[in-house]
Amino acid sequence: MKRQIIQTSAAPKAIGPYSQAVRTGDTVYVSGQIPLDPVSGQLVSGDIEAEVRRVFDNLTAIAQAAGGSLADVVKLSVFLTDLSHFPKVNEIMATYFSEPYPARAAIGVAALPRGARVEMECVLSLA
Repeated sequence: MKRQIIQTSAAPKAIGPYSQAVRTGDTVYVSGQIPLDPVSGQLVSGDIEAEVRRVFDNLTAIAQAAGGSLADVVKLSVFLTDLSHFPKVNEIMATYFSEPYPARAAIGVAALPRGARVEMECVLSLA
């Protein structure tokens, strides 16, 4: 099956040897997004809410570039350096998603790229 590379300037450029997303058939695999501002390329400053919202905005931009939206997300993985932020992630996630919600995993990690406190990746089904 042919792969299509998804790329948009509305989300941060990849900071390594990977694509923002890859579509194969009706499935889109979105690479992990940290709270980088797509214009400045810098981490957003502020509280964890600002960081989580930036990550969801980055995921939204990539989903749209693939021809979908967050409503097409079937799997979301959330990586946090401090799991005490998980209730805030849930609160903010409820403003970006509606039922039926995607499957999800939340993983506590020791560190993330560029010192970020949150990273998320997702899988979309455009069928």
